[in-house]
Amino acid sequence: MSKGTIEIKGRDILINGVPTQIRSGAMHYFRIHPDYWRDRLVKLRQCGLNTVETYMCWNLHEKQEGKFDFSNWLDVVKFVKIAQEEGLMVMIRPGGYICSEWELGGLPSWLLVKPGIYFRCMSEPFIKAQDAFYRKACEILKPLQFTEGGPIIMFQVENEYGSYGDDHEYIAHCKQVFLDSGITVPLFHSEGASIRCLNAGGDPDLLPTVNGRNHPRKLVESLEKYRPNTPPFIMELWNGIGLRWDVIHRNHLAEEVRQDIQETMEDKINFNLYMFHGGTNFGFMNGGNGANEFFDRAYRPMMTSYDGNTPLNEAGQATEKYFAIQAEIAKFDKSVKLEKPADVKIKAFGKIKFTECVSFMDSLDKLSQAKKEVFPKTMEYYGQPFGFINYRFHVDEPGTYWLHDLKDRAIIMINGHLSEVIYRNEVKHKFDVPVGNCQLDILVENMGRINTRYEVNKEFKGITALTWGKRVMFNCEVYNLPLDNLEKLEFVPIKEQIVGPGFYRGNMVVDEPCDTFFKVPDGFKGVIWINGFNLGRYWNIGPQKNLYVPAPLMKKGDNEIILLELHHLSEPEIESVAKQDFGPVPPMLLP
Repeated sequence: MSKGTIEIKGRDILINGVPTQIRSGAMHYFRIHPDYWRDRLVKLRQCGLNTVETYMCWNLHEKQEGKFDFSNWLDVVKFVKIAQEEGLMVMIRPGGYICSEWELGGLPSWLLVKPGIYFRCMSEPFIKAQDAFYRKACEILKPLQFTEGGPIIMFQVENEYGSYGDDHEYIAHCKQVFLDSGITVPLFHSEGASIRCLNAGGDPDLLPTVNGRNHPRKLVESLEKYRPNTPPFIMELWNGIGLRWDVIHRNHLAEEVRQDIQETMEDKINFNLYMFHGGTNFGFMNGGNGANEFFDRAYRPMMTSYDGNTPLNEAGQATEKYFAIQAEIAKFDKSVKLEKPADVKIKAFGKIKFTECVSFMDSLDKLSQAKKEVFPKTMEYYGQPFGFINYRFHVDEPGTYWLHDLKDRAIIMINGHLSEVIYRNEVKHKFDVPVGNCQLDILVENMGRINTRYEVNKEFKGITALTWGKRVMFNCEVYNLPLDNLEKLEFVPIKEQIVGPGFYRGNMVVDEPCDTFFKVPDGFKGVIWINGFNLGRYWNIGPQKNLYVPAPLMKKGDNEIILLELHHLSEPEIESVAKQDFGPVPPMLLP
């Protein structure tokens, strides 16, 4: 491809010298099965958009410090090249911090244990680590810049920094790393639509953009006040909503989104729909909202689905919102054809019986090797980013015991029997042990690190102490349980139901691999795998009622299904259904 030019001139963005409105949609390669990247990108283009925006996920690209992975699901280069093949421009938002309702906002958990570190400022340990990731990201993406014949027209510096801090030296440093790494396309920053946020997160050399919901004309007013004669650009024009467990989400109506598109087209406002296609927080990658005085005082983990009422739903189906956007753009741009995107084949495979099981506690030595510790340490000290961690104590005395710094959910077992559950949001993290001379197991689940605000600096998972009265309980065994490999589990035929945490295995026979959904089983809370792939968490408190299963994860014939139920499975079965279900969805009432 020939090299192109992109220039910011007054209120215009000039692509090869031509004033161009950026009409973008957000979709994240790491939330979509790679076999579906092209399908989703084609549908984005068919909707009338000319650009795709994606974050990068530092915490997956560098799970271990210094070891980078840009393969398979993480092959961002391939994703960008497919976008170019489909005639799309690309905007990259590499973070390191991305928020995005993603685990720790995209920051790798190994940062937490670096001595003296503080995130997102001129803290030397943080800067050194983030610079290394930036340089690696730029190394692989530099040849794909628009100025070098590729489709990438812009890079973001940091992310919504004005809502977090005001270290201008830090922002200038991040900018310089990109420039020194050969990035020649425009650099931008995105902030809440206020002068305060723009001032705190901005830099004179960065293109300012804003984020917000509804009324685009109103949103870009702050840009004109902050920097007159700059392109009106809404980097996140919210058209859906993030989904949290135990919170009934509200629909952002298609008519309101259509009105937003009408305003952007009439006023030639550049926009990026967040999200156009949300995808899925597969595995343990959901983030969480923290308890603070500004929001709900409870910790709220995000759900497995990142659909969020988007124009293209989790399974890649066009919704009413999709067609409303497409039709509105077509009114202003006659080159946009009102074509219907390809259908997605979704099938119900019916009920799948579990025929084998094994107790979680009986499997500890198969899943992990016990480490003797004087006092309990959190996951991060063992280099464990996700999953569960089990602390085993020998308790001599009955009485009331206290957990300290619990994050997030602890299942208490006495002599192998489930006693009670303690959740992070509870005021008192205490429990009673009725007998002495017993084995006490504390199984803690990392339900998703907080993805926003200063709380990200202290998202250690597990516990830091167990006390009885004023006495600290020393000496324990620690089992690290990332659950990234279940091959060593020793299943036996089901004779009676497991009471407490247990694994169940069954077989799904597939004549033709098709997308499907696994209905939340008749249990309480757990995780589901298909052919060794972690689909994510289920929880019967809703509102998510089933888990999305992309067809490429299946094979013709037998497919192994493993389910971890943390409490009790009333019926040893799961059901494959053909429809997504989020329970009741009331309309969002907006001004």
